[in-house]
Amino acid sequence: MKQEKIYSISEITGYISFLFEDDPKMQNACVEGEVSNCTYHKSGHIYFTLKDAKSQLKAVMFSGNRRGLHTQMKDGDKVQVRGRIEVYKPYGNYQIIATSIEPAGQGLLYQEFERLKAELLEMGMFDDMYKKPIPKYIRRLGVITAPGGAAVRDIIQISKRRNPYIEIVLYPALVQGEGAVESIVHGIQVMDQMGMDTLIVGRGGGSIEDLWAFNEREVAQAIFQCETPVISAVGHETDVTIADFVSDLRAPTPSAAAELAVFDYQDLLSVLQGFEERMQRRMEVKIEMTRQRVDHVARAIRLLSPENKVKERRVKLLELERKMQVAMERKLEDRKKRAALLAGRLEGSSPVKRLAAGYSYLEKDGQNITKASQVKMDDKMHIYLSEGELDVKVIGIAEESPWQKKIK
Repeated sequence: MKQEKIYSISEITGYISFLFEDDPKMQNACVEGEVSNCTYHKSGHIYFTLKDAKSQLKAVMFSGNRRGLHTQMKDGDKVQVRGRIEVYKPYGNYQIIATSIEPAGQGLLYQEFERLKAELLEMGMFDDMYKKPIPKYIRRLGVITAPGGAAVRDIIQISKRRNPYIEIVLYPALVQGEGAVESIVHGIQVMDQMGMDTLIVGRGGGSIEDLWAFNEREVAQAIFQCETPVISAVGHETDVTIADFVSDLRAPTPSAAAELAVFDYQDLLSVLQGFEERMQRRMEVKIEMTRQRVDHVARAIRLLSPENKVKERRVKLLELERKMQVAMERKLEDRKKRAALLAGRLEGSSPVKRLAAGYSYLEKDGQNITKASQVKMDDKMHIYLSEGELDVKVIGIAEESPWQKKIK
């Protein structure tokens, strides 16, 4: 029995490579397709992918052949590439090594982009009259982008560096693939109802297919209808989307969007400090001007008031002061004399004085007794003397006193 041949991977790859190299058609092939994932490497090489509706083909143009390239390729361009088909053995895939590239009309995606762009332009959705101004000083920033991408990290880092007190609210959106359009639209609508000061809508770089959600009509309509100012930040500086045209402001990158949306806190402090210094200088100038006016008025008063009038008025004031002093002293002396007189009268009418002169005070049941008719036999009474008191009992009553009889 004949033993079956077992091939190594390298042998299979080598055989396939030989088939390409041995086929004249593959050594000078012309392929038409749409450019995607186009990268200009710092070495001078150009790496890109050619695609049609069903398939795609890797392509590279080395720097030595770029001299014949008269246009700057970008994603979405439809081109004709001439070159040789060969197998890239380390990965076992095939690619075209381009020797020339010529435009072949606009690609399908680019055609759709231009069609929608022209339609929305005709509707007036790009007009400046609809652009809302971006607030200079904001407190709340809404960000609609993928939660784990470099774009959101750059936005947060730069925003917090510029203003540590800024509040950033993230809506985690799908930014490519199935469901991306609905996710972005919903994020814009939700953020618009949350009282944000400014919105950033965007993502990091990618191919035209990766960025295509931002070229859809629904996203453009959501941005146009949003009452909150919107900054678009899709891809890199060379990437342009429909969202950029309809938004209130386009930023070349997410990092640049953060710079445009968030004010620099230190700059604001410097501005406020400048205001304070200018106000201080103005107040000092105003105070100095007021002082000068006061001095001027004071000098005018001194010039208009002769010195002799001032002295005369001073003498009059001193004379009035002397007269007032004399009048007050006289009045005080009169008051002293009157007080002494009243004190003498008060002392003469004092009950204590009368008792000392031999008079007494007679009382019965708390009532002062001045007449014999006020008592009857055996009544008990109380007598107050100048020295001591007596309790007495009535043993006799005479209606008239001896001196009353003498008077009669």
